[in-house]
Amino acid sequence: MLEYPQRKRITTAALAAQLEISESSLYRCFSNKSQMFEALIEFIERTLFLLINKIQQDDNCDTKQIEKLLLLLLGFSQKNPGMTRILIGDVLVNENEHLQLRINQLHDRLEATLKQALRFAVSEHKITTNLDVAAQANLFMCFIVGRWYQFVKSEFERDPLAKWEVQRLSLLPAEIL
Repeated sequence: MLEYPQRKRITTAALAAQLEISESSLYRCFSNKSQMFEALIEFIERTLFLLINKIQQDDNCDTKQIEKLLLLLLGFSQKNPGMTRILIGDVLVNENEHLQLRINQLHDRLEATLKQALRFAVSEHKITTNLDVAAQANLFMCFIVGRWYQFVKSEFERDPLAKWEVQRLSLLPAEIL
């Protein structure tokens, strides 16, 4: 239902009907809808950080690691449109505010990961040392969230990876390329 472009409000009744099960069956697994969203957020976090850790282990602080992290975040969105609605908080608007706080924390963790990768690249002298890593990591997150937002608002028509090869030249410091 998260992947439906029409953005109908997801209720437990509608979800049960879509799954062709009773509402009480849903409540055997989750006590409320917030717990369902919480489980999806945990899935997103586990998946992303499993892949992030793999990139970090494989690339040993190489500057290409930063580009791979950005591609991971855009590619995850491309492959998981419904999860992208959660990542931008679109589907959480009328839900428990704790869920939006969890998404905000996830965004902060992703930005911290990008900042750490930039710091490693600077410490290895693979990027100019006068780079403001906090500002650059924030720019990366603004770009990522913006692409996620466009993807959702276009009803999944605007590919998050569209024109990446051209945009990366503007987004990434020349030292990374």
